[in-house]
Amino acid sequence: MELKAGDLVTRYSYNGDIIFRVTSVDGRNVELAGEELRLAADAPIEDLQKVDETERRSHEKNLHEKEERIYRLFRQEARLMKERNEHETSEGYKEDTSYFEMRGRVLHLDGDAYYLSKCTALYERLGIPVYGVHIPEKEMPEQISSLIEMVRPDILVITGHDAYISSRGEENDIKSYKHSKVFGRTVREARKMVPQLDQLIIFAGACQSYFEWLIKAGSNFASAPERVNIHALDPVYIAAKISLTPFMDRISALHLIRHTLTGQDGLGGLETRGVLRRGSPWKEEARTLSGDRKK
Repeated sequence: MELKAGDLVTRYSYNGDIIFRVTSVDGRNVELAGEELRLAADAPIEDLQKVDETERRSHEKNLHEKEERIYRLFRQEARLMKERNEHETSEGYKEDTSYFEMRGRVLHLDGDAYYLSKCTALYERLGIPVYGVHIPEKEMPEQISSLIEMVRPDILVITGHDAYISSRGEENDIKSYKHSKVFGRTVREARKMVPQLDQLIIFAGACQSYFEWLIKAGSNFASAPERVNIHALDPVYIAAKISLTPFMDRISALHLIRHTLTGQDGLGGLETRGVLRRGSPWKEEARTLSGDRKK
């Protein structure tokens, strides 16, 4: 069987439980990335089976349905937040009050270019200002400082692929993880630039990441408390919800996590403030600050 980068495969040894995308082929060894999950793996070529066209179409349909679920859920929450914001802004005034919004800007670092494209498309669809950068996980610690200085984000997402490799050691040994250590180093470098948890909200991690390590490094939110796989778009939901929550409001970690596709086995974090700010009065010049307007 011939394989090339981009082919979809499953593993015989795991009864085909996860669909992977081939990222590289080195002789008989194949590097893999989860097609729906942020999981890194490798396997001998003889352990792999190509996904046929019928299964591929079914998989793509399933992915689309999950993306639409995230979008619909978030739009519903966004409408409720907007109605509340309008009420709070105009309360106490007889005349109608105009205002504009400054939504939180996201800097999204992703070790997977394919996922980065899907994530940035969803951010833009949700109306969240985003600057996305594809960087191999191991290069993130060296590049994060200059990116923060350039973008000046309110929210930082550090993600890609990870895995807990039990053959390397126990769950509390950072050497047992594929990329948790570099994710943690990246968080620490970011915290040197912005130490306060409420001035830069950080999500870090991917599938099976060392949750406690990433929280101690300075993340507000991270994966994965029970070392499970997380959905590729879960970091987008977390960042978008923070972006549209007023800075005077606190976000309960449990309330936020329970609406993700993965849930609290895969995601956790700290009580955190939102980052959205409102201003008045609304003028044409403010259009560049916000896509929302109230007359």
